[in-house]
Amino acid sequence: MAQQIDTLISPKWLIPIEPHSGIISDHSIAFDKGKILAVLPSNEALRYFEPNVIHERPSHVVLPGLVNTHTHAAMTLLRGLGDDLPLQRWLEEKIWPAEMRLMGSSFVRDGTQLAIAEMIQGGITCFADMYFYPEHTSDIASEMGIRMVVGMIAIDFPTPWAANSAECINKGLSIHDAYKQHELISTMFAPHAPYTVSDDTLIRIRQLADELDVPVQIHIHETRKEIDDALEKDGVRPLERLNSLGLVNPNLLAVHATQLTEDEISLLAQNGCTVIHCPRSNLKLASGACPVQKLISAGVNVSLGTDGAASNNQLNLWSEMNIAALFGKFIADDTTALSAIDILRCATINGARALGLDQVIGSLEVGKSADLICVDLNTINTQPVLDPLSQLIYASDRHNVTDSWIAGNHLLKGRELIGFNTDSLLLLAKKWTKKVLS
Repeated sequence: MAQQIDTLISPKWLIPIEPHSGIISDHSIAFDKGKILAVLPSNEALRYFEPNVIHERPSHVVLPGLVNTHTHAAMTLLRGLGDDLPLQRWLEEKIWPAEMRLMGSSFVRDGTQLAIAEMIQGGITCFADMYFYPEHTSDIASEMGIRMVVGMIAIDFPTPWAANSAECINKGLSIHDAYKQHELISTMFAPHAPYTVSDDTLIRIRQLADELDVPVQIHIHETRKEIDDALEKDGVRPLERLNSLGLVNPNLLAVHATQLTEDEISLLAQNGCTVIHCPRSNLKLASGACPVQKLISAGVNVSLGTDGAASNNQLNLWSEMNIAALFGKFIADDTTALSAIDILRCATINGARALGLDQVIGSLEVGKSADLICVDLNTINTQPVLDPLSQLIYASDRHNVTDSWIAGNHLLKGRELIGFNTDSLLLLAKKWTKKVLS
């Protein structure tokens, strides 16, 4: 007798990522109560399962939902502010003044709603966020049904959210306690950068991260100027400083890392660290080039992030995958570097591993959460389909995503957001346009 289940999806192709990274044709995926039950040949599926809903996707690829390991969701409301400026001028003349003027709970809640809708439309089913008022970001993520790792941000100078880093940490720990049993929301520490956080704060964060066993995400080695300033002030490069404080360990998520020596690559590899690559943001701000192929070859876990829409202008991991592949080949001076499957792993299982979620998401394996997406290859920009994996990385974009499920909940169906008021989101954006420009 067939087992009754919630959902069966029958696509043309399926890429489970693990235990197999290759393309499987004419297989279905069955899930029930938010968990994957089976991946099996489509012609056998109805012998074993009686689904409440069957989704036939004859021109689609099914793959794990994409994992955006670094962004600043609320900053979506600053998209396009101060474009074409160097990083330091962009921050000091545009972004920081705007944040001090506008930042508050409504800014974060409204910006986060807009960001989450954009991410779900593009197949992102999990994101890690670093921003102020993280209690509101996590609340909105919970309400909208997306998986999230909320950053317990720390920064030494006063902000509208907290007077100092000690208050940041205390507020962050309250968020950790509030969400520690939540199905979709987990936490990480998020000290902003070595140049904005003191040794004492970093040591305290390391102690707490060890105790709670959560990741520590930090912007580091983003620009040449950051390195030069650190050498002048501290006499050592930022990564060496973090290492002396005990932070270079498997919990470390090093964001950007465009300025790395061979010894630093070895240090990251030996200590089981992750590098979060944000290629569009790095290119737009002319920050430098992350040596992704060298990192992967050394054994470093590399994941992908969009950074915020203020420095990137879109929260689109398809664009990040494409640029990471192309720019990575250029940097490595090797056409075989960063294959399509390497890049897809960066956006799925590597991201899950970085966030401590690889036992839950990142691949289509029995027992894992049903966080998955359908990508339609029956479009002009993806024809002819000679190699579905190649089409995903080199030809597809977020508009090819037709369906997204998170923990079995169907949040994008036929390219339409389910349970979202798109008109209301657009009105929110227009309201903030006037505020930002005023």
